[in-house]
Amino acid sequence: MAPGADLAPSRGRLGLAQLLARLAPYVWPSGRPDLIRRIYVSVAFLLAAKLVTIAVPYAFKWATDALVDPASVPFSGLLAAPLALVILYGLLRVAMALFTQARDAVFADVAMHAVRRLASDVFEHLHLLSLRFHLERKTGGLTRILERGRNSIETIVRTTMLTAVPTLVEFVLILAVLSLHFDWRFVAVTSAMIAAYLAFTFAATNWRIGIRRAMNESDTDANTKAIDSLLNFETVKYFNAEEREKARYDVSIARYERMSVKTYTSLALLNAGQAAIFTVGLTAVMAMSMRGVARGENSVGDFVLVNAMMIQLYQPLSYLGMVYREIRQSLIDIETMFEIMAQTPEVKDRPDAKPIVVGAGDVRFENVSFSYDPRRPILQGLSFEVPAGRTVAIVGASGAGKSTIARLLFRFYEPQGGRIVIDGQDISQVTQVSLRAAIGIVPQDTVLFNDTIAYNIRYGRDGAGDAEVREAARLAQIDAFIEAAPGAYGAQVGERGLKLSGGEKQRVAIARTILKDPPILILDEATSALDSFTEREIQHALERVAKGRTTLVIAHRLATVVDADEIIVLDRGRIVERGPHARLIEADGAYAAMWARQYEIRRAEETLRRAAREEGDRVSIAIEPDEEREDEPHAAPSPRRGPAAA
Repeated sequence: MAPGADLAPSRGRLGLAQLLARLAPYVWPSGRPDLIRRIYVSVAFLLAAKLVTIAVPYAFKWATDALVDPASVPFSGLLAAPLALVILYGLLRVAMALFTQARDAVFADVAMHAVRRLASDVFEHLHLLSLRFHLERKTGGLTRILERGRNSIETIVRTTMLTAVPTLVEFVLILAVLSLHFDWRFVAVTSAMIAAYLAFTFAATNWRIGIRRAMNESDTDANTKAIDSLLNFETVKYFNAEEREKARYDVSIARYERMSVKTYTSLALLNAGQAAIFTVGLTAVMAMSMRGVARGENSVGDFVLVNAMMIQLYQPLSYLGMVYREIRQSLIDIETMFEIMAQTPEVKDRPDAKPIVVGAGDVRFENVSFSYDPRRPILQGLSFEVPAGRTVAIVGASGAGKSTIARLLFRFYEPQGGRIVIDGQDISQVTQVSLRAAIGIVPQDTVLFNDTIAYNIRYGRDGAGDAEVREAARLAQIDAFIEAAPGAYGAQVGERGLKLSGGEKQRVAIARTILKDPPILILDEATSALDSFTEREIQHALERVAKGRTTLVIAHRLATVVDADEIIVLDRGRIVERGPHARLIEADGAYAAMWARQYEIRRAEETLRRAAREEGDRVSIAIEPDEEREDEPHAAPSPRRGPAAA
């Protein structure tokens, strides 16, 4: 699959029918007969509640007629007929409430199962999507989409089954009563009122959809900016950028404010129009009933009955308008979630993929070519081997393609040419889960979960015991720090591990890699962000971890790779030199030039530090160079007379 296949432009807004069709399997879980039975029981309670609902106005009518003309009701022989009818009215209302609540309680499992299943499916799908997708999405916006989508699932399921269906049943029953107890004119006026009410509601709701969508987009944008700013809290403080961040956030929240005002204003217009249409229909029906009472065709109880029927109709009618409005608005909220579900993973297991079997752990890149963008190739015909149990280092300038090699080995991307082989097995032919289980990595920037130290170490192997976690920490030389910290292994590391120093985070990363115990190890610039003293300590720990494993080291600092069995120098995605440290120094090529340049940088910094001390000035000197200029070894008299060469 070509790069970026899962980032193709949206195919357009999904239609209402398409969205409902995608939701159907979650609402009707065919694999759960217990939930199907709950749906049937809920429908039974629903019908019972609506039949009782229709009987309530009749009890009101009979009680009224008993007060006006006791002889006109079937219960005229009973002394307490009016009181009995009032009690009947109260009992019917209680029964209506009980049936309704029973329906809601029985259906709750169905609704929440749908929410859980869809949310779980989306979360799983997000982890299946490519690294490219996640690098190009904003975390704050993505979490907001998931949150709104999850809430919308519950809204759609509940409003459809607990409001829409009961409302339609009640419409049918009320029209049947009006037809049987009165005449066709009542049915015609009521039907016309319902049609006008629904037509207005649907038209107004469709008009409001664009406003709602714009409000959601502005809400997502504001949330993204807020999370991005808070995640970079220290950077904001470093540059006194609080006011700048506030202004940036306020621009987004101001747009959200404008869209929210439009949303509520349009809702007020919708509610006013609905009330006017219903009032016209209610007034017309009441006038016809009053005329019937004046002519002796209807009783006072009939007048009360038709009023109670219409008032009772208003509640489900307003619900139906609300249902349509909520469903449409929820579908807007959920459509982005379904668009994410429609994204195709860039890297997928083949149907016949089998788990990889790693024996010795020999790794080979065979004529591998790769680019993130076709206009800028990253790797061009790259071929090398990391023999089983040996250490191979990849060095080169930034942008040479070093870290891309690690991503390809993990199958975060697929190469456009060539293949990668582990113990004779093409990694594109094996399952991703088994491949990644065989590889461990200590990255340059270790990001920890906002949980305990023990949780982050145990992440290397789920289910590892406390003794194994402590042993891994001991081997990574972080056990003393952990035991001295308040809370010890239960201490919280903070968001992204920010409560720990760079060296401490790297040691946690080493500990969880030790716990994982993979046959193949990648050290991706694992010490480049550390000071020289911490770097030396971490380097010793890494050497112990790498012992006996097939190890690929990606490095800027040449001093960290002098003991590698082979060093490969990359330049613009091609190998320009390869060999052990001493031979490369003797060759006086690209590697030797990098070695000498790093040494000169170190000498210049030492000279500046001495000058500052002599003058007594408080001069801030960058002790560690950035990635672009490459760090240097601690001593290198000349390209041909480094420590190894000497």
